[in-house]
Amino acid sequence: MGELVDKIKGNVNEAIGKAKQHSDDPETRDEGVAQEIKGKAQQTIGKVKGALGDDI
Repeated sequence: MGELVDKIKGNVNEAIGKAKQHSDDPETRDEGVAQEIKGKAQQTIGKVKGALGDDI
């Protein structure tokens, strides 16, 4: 179950991050970049958990 949750959280963070990058505020754009990176990391963690059978 952890695999699916991590992948969903990753997709949500990545989407929100991409949306924030279209802001006129430079600080919000920077937050968006960081959030997108966080989302990609969460998705990777989910894939690893899936490959290892959620044992980590």
